[in-house]
Amino acid sequence: MRQIAVTALALAIAAGCAHRADDGASHAADAREKAREEQSERATLESVQVTGSRMMAPPVAAAPAAPPVAYMPMPRPPVERNTENYAAFEDNGIRRTAEQPVSTFSIDVDTGSYSNVRRMLAQGRLPPRDAVRVEEMINYFDYGYPAPTDRRQPFRVSTELAPAPWDGKRVLMQVGLKGYEVAREQIPASNLVFLIDTSGSMNSPDKLPLLKESFRQLVPRLRAQDRVSIVVYAGSAGLVLPPTPGDRHGEILAALGQLEAGGSTNGGEGIDLAYAMARQGFVEGGVNRVILATDGDFNVGIFDPRALETKVEAGRKAGVALTTLGFGQGNYNDALAEKLADVGDGNHAYIDNLMEGRKVLVEEMGSTLLTIASDVKIQVEFNPAQVAEYRLIGYENRQLEREDFNNDQVDAGEIGAGHDVTALYELCLVGMGCESSDALRYAAPASPAAGSGEIAFLKLRYKQPGQSQSVLVEQPIRRQDLRRQAGESLRFAAAVAAYADLLRGGRNMAGFSWDQVEVLARGARGDDPWGYRGEFLQLVAQARSLAPGRDPTPSISQD
Repeated sequence: MRQIAVTALALAIAAGCAHRADDGASHAADAREKAREEQSERATLESVQVTGSRMMAPPVAAAPAAPPVAYMPMPRPPVERNTENYAAFEDNGIRRTAEQPVSTFSIDVDTGSYSNVRRMLAQGRLPPRDAVRVEEMINYFDYGYPAPTDRRQPFRVSTELAPAPWDGKRVLMQVGLKGYEVAREQIPASNLVFLIDTSGSMNSPDKLPLLKESFRQLVPRLRAQDRVSIVVYAGSAGLVLPPTPGDRHGEILAALGQLEAGGSTNGGEGIDLAYAMARQGFVEGGVNRVILATDGDFNVGIFDPRALETKVEAGRKAGVALTTLGFGQGNYNDALAEKLADVGDGNHAYIDNLMEGRKVLVEEMGSTLLTIASDVKIQVEFNPAQVAEYRLIGYENRQLEREDFNNDQVDAGEIGAGHDVTALYELCLVGMGCESSDALRYAAPASPAAGSGEIAFLKLRYKQPGQSQSVLVEQPIRRQDLRRQAGESLRFAAAVAAYADLLRGGRNMAGFSWDQVEVLARGARGDDPWGYRGEFLQLVAQARSLAPGRDPTPSISQD
């Protein structure tokens, strides 16, 4: 019995040992299996590719910090050099009547200086001195002069005498010319060649794109009897639209639409092709004109401006006029654009926005196209017994020699249908004590006979279109015409003249301030249907804010 118990006990112990061995083996196998599963999972996670689902990648060990380096600033983009070009000139000086009694100049209807100055003020900068031409600032505005009653005389002359607002001892003399109006349907058939600069320098929103939009406004005004051509130049010249009837608006607009900027500028070849097209479509007794639209950057082809002027002069003598339209900034060649227009018996305008494009190409296109008087010259002889000194305000680059007045071979300015032209003189009358220089010791005294009531004798010469002999117009200006207060048109013209003088440095208006200019212009704003005079007041405020020093608030008598 005892033996049986021992045997059973041994078997139980063996079974327990075997069971513990099996349990240990099982636990070891489980551990090994778990390790294999974890290793497989790590391998799977390490091979995951992100496909856009929200799967979290395993943490990545941070890279060691980079050693500190010296700060290197980013290079600034290159600043394009401003190459705008303006012809230098000095203001007209004061003349003693006893020594130089005669003043002679050519009229000017250009307005490019005004809108170009407006562009610069809008950009927050004052214009360079030589960009400001006083007569172009004044002639930007309509002064409501009476028109001629008889078309046998193409324009009517108006004059006014009144105290100068900046110096009560001095007098302003205003000479205004008004050309007769012509309805659009009465303008003769027009042969127009648009010569458009498409060079790389025109690749800017204020250049070719603005040019195209401005010209699109003109197209609906073109008529069946008109002919339109489009010539472009960029490296070489090309014909985009041959002479086409003006009522084919779709074709003309499509040709404008395909213009793109690129390449260099060969203005010489472009002008040659434009004048060739003008000759091909020439209208006898009609309007024949090339309209050059450019930033003025003639940098390939003809380098000599005089050679370009020769081409334009030859075209003028053949009966084809030239108008220039300036666009853009940075490389605008104002000096060349203005000179070519002068030589080509045309006018020069600068287009800085779409409203100006409409003003030039739609509202004023009749006066741009139809010349009613050519080679218009003004000569004023001042009476030394009445006028001690005088100064012509503006027209510095339009001065003529005294003998040029009677010489019909000398080229001068043109007046278009409906054009206004204004000239201002500042006078010091004898006995007013406003002389700026002493009389010559040995000068002959004024003749008693010259002490009549005449302050000056005004003479004008002009040619009818197509005529070679000029017509003379004469008119005395008497002291009895002197008014106590200037009329509205003279006050506003004086405000514009003073504004231009301040932009040029303020050397001629006896300390007249920006605030005084504003008060004077505001009091003479008058009827302003297009808002041009109101805009002028804004420009005065802009210029005043940019001027180096602010002047005290003044008061001006409007009595």
